[in-house]
Amino acid sequence: MKKIHVYFRTRPPKSRYLPGDRRLVHAIRRLVKGDKVSGVKKVFINLCKGFDLLNIDYDINLPFNKISPGEPVVVLGDGTYALEGYQQANPVIAGIGLMTHPAEWPNLMQQYPVAKYLQHSAWANSIYIPFYGEANCALWPAGIDTGHWKPDDHANKTFDVLIYKKFLWNKEHAEEEVAQPIIERLNTLGLTYREIIYGSYTEATYMNLLQQCRAMIFLCEHESQGFACCEAMAMNIPIYAWDQGYWLDPNRIKWRTPVVKATSTPFFDERCGKKFTDVVDFEEHFDAFWTSVNKNEFAPRKYILENLTLEKSALAMLSIINSVYTNASE
Repeated sequence: MKKIHVYFRTRPPKSRYLPGDRRLVHAIRRLVKGDKVSGVKKVFINLCKGFDLLNIDYDINLPFNKISPGEPVVVLGDGTYALEGYQQANPVIAGIGLMTHPAEWPNLMQQYPVAKYLQHSAWANSIYIPFYGEANCALWPAGIDTGHWKPDDHANKTFDVLIYKKFLWNKEHAEEEVAQPIIERLNTLGLTYREIIYGSYTEATYMNLLQQCRAMIFLCEHESQGFACCEAMAMNIPIYAWDQGYWLDPNRIKWRTPVVKATSTPFFDERCGKKFTDVVDFEEHFDAFWTSVNKNEFAPRKYILENLTLEKSALAMLSIINSVYTNASE
């Protein structure tokens, strides 16, 4: 296999205070808030971990002009800056977060030699196919670090349910119409719970809460992968997921994709837990879910081990690379 060039490039932040203060501000934020890794960056990190486990020869962020002909290029940046300055002839495998919607970059494949644009799940991929063509779009689920996210058999379960909130749109309405009725139901049943909000915690905090809970209620309108949910499942935490069924980004009208079926749990089966569409559905089926939790009938970690390990994700990337670079394995 020829050396693979992997990129994660994000546009440097602009200084908002004093000239040259970007590093200082970033360091202060890390001290105050703790380290947080975005989902897009975790995609990159976990691919590198997978390549390490498979002993794949790769480098990170080599200057574009040092790439040799025939060497595979994978760009997993955040925003259009990821490809800025790329002038090589080598085809690019690109994704996941270069844009929110392909209407924002319809000429991507004319501007750069992008051979495959990646999405994690089928529903998200369906948005890109009309713009880039099915042959130029590829499914590639990111891997979960199952060696890191694993159950602790000696941990004490100190509360029943972790409520994970990642409301993307109309947050006040979702809090009142979805979260609060659920909390009221848990209070009625006498179940203990803790809440965690996307973007407001460190990884260590999240892992600690997962070790202490018996199950998780996952509240998000839709996910292309859903790292937090998958990480909970890797720790063998049963999931009761709100899955209302549609993509709700308000810009979908402007982008002329008004109705797109979507899911909050693109990687999920009956071993992982159960889903509900609305509060009425939650009420009707929560008791059955909780009975199964008490009987230890769920096995979400098995699903993750079968489908979303670092190695499986890295192998899937190698398959995509070999489909673009027919001589890459030489």
